[in-house]
Amino acid sequence: MTERFSPTARTRPNRLRKRVRDEVPTVHAILDGGPICHVGFAGPDGPSVLPTLHARIEDQLYLHGSTGSWMRRVENTPICVTVTCLDGLVLARSTFHHSMNYRCAVVFGTPRTVTDDDEKLAALDALVERVSPGRSAEARGPNPRELAATLVLALTIDEATAKIRTGGPNDDDEDLGLDVWAGVVPVRTVLGDPEPDGTPPRALPDGALAPAWVTA
Repeated sequence: MTERFSPTARTRPNRLRKRVRDEVPTVHAILDGGPICHVGFAGPDGPSVLPTLHARIEDQLYLHGSTGSWMRRVENTPICVTVTCLDGLVLARSTFHHSMNYRCAVVFGTPRTVTDDDEKLAALDALVERVSPGRSAEARGPNPRELAATLVLALTIDEATAKIRTGGPNDDDEDLGLDVWAGVVPVRTVLGDPEPDGTPPRALPDGALAPAWVTA
């Protein structure tokens, strides 16, 4: 695997190029760090962008849905998958320079339908683990009917890029003396207290409430 993604016409922005990151580990970390992704595609009724759960195994990004869902429409169709992590609110002395600190990864490509049962089950386990680590080993796995009703798509992560903003506000020099609070308000993703469905047979296992995208 290469250390950087090769730039393409679709992965190079026109503005703020200094925020662009094309290192493979950086893109992978952002994909792993966001709880959901948004899938963009050109459908028969026009362009659509829809949210869904995703999971990465090495250089494969997996998506899943019902065989009767919109996911069927993106089989063998060019798509764009975006994951964004919000890290902070950037409050400046002028409204023009307000911003957000973020990490965003975008992947382009044409997904393939996963037909091998072993790969399909591994992908579904990875999707469950994204929600609650250790859960796939504790809960019942899909039976043959459920597996047949589930569509899994795999997208090779070979055309991708990331964009990251960090730091405080970029105020104009003439605004630095204004009596206005300026700085960064950190944003954290947290989980609340579990609410059991009836009487649980056992306590949640260690790590079940620590998915990778929880930041506090």
